[in-house]
Amino acid sequence: MQGDIDRILIPRRQIAQRVHEMAAAITADHTPPKMDGSAEVTIVPILTGAMVFCGDLIREIPIAMKIGLLTVSSYPGRSVSSQGAQVIERQLEDVRGRHVVLVDDILDSGNTLRLVVPLVSAMGAASVRTCVLLRKDRPASREMQVDYVGFEIPDEFVVGYGLDFNNYYRNLPDIVTLKRDVLEARP
Repeated sequence: MQGDIDRILIPRRQIAQRVHEMAAAITADHTPPKMDGSAEVTIVPILTGAMVFCGDLIREIPIAMKIGLLTVSSYPGRSVSSQGAQVIERQLEDVRGRHVVLVDDILDSGNTLRLVVPLVSAMGAASVRTCVLLRKDRPASREMQVDYVGFEIPDEFVVGYGLDFNNYYRNLPDIVTLKRDVLEARP
């Protein structure tokens, strides 16, 4: 796998520092008196890409929380551009009256958040905030309001730290780009 990497875009230490900062902001925003008096939140990672990010993020949030899961597919198989978001699976208990933070790995087309924010809002959440590790420099992503953004990145295909290509590379600890021949050759 290491031989497939073109370059490291964001190293693991920089990711860890930013995750810590984002967790502090989420904690501050969900601790009284800023909210309605309850220091509690429901964290909803959008799987599978956000699982590594969310795992690190929640360990940095020292308030009561519940976890719900949404599985959304946007990049099936070898695709390097979004094919449109659709909810594949939902394991989300009652969120009525709860403060929800949706956690996603990357914001590029905005289709995933445009799909899931109204879905969770319609379920009766008291508030729905959005948290993304990466926001690509694209018109659609710049126009979307996001509450917590880890890093702004160029409009490049990236993997690592949960992001994949054909379900590979999620376990890389850094955010990286792949060599062009790898993107063209991977089965």
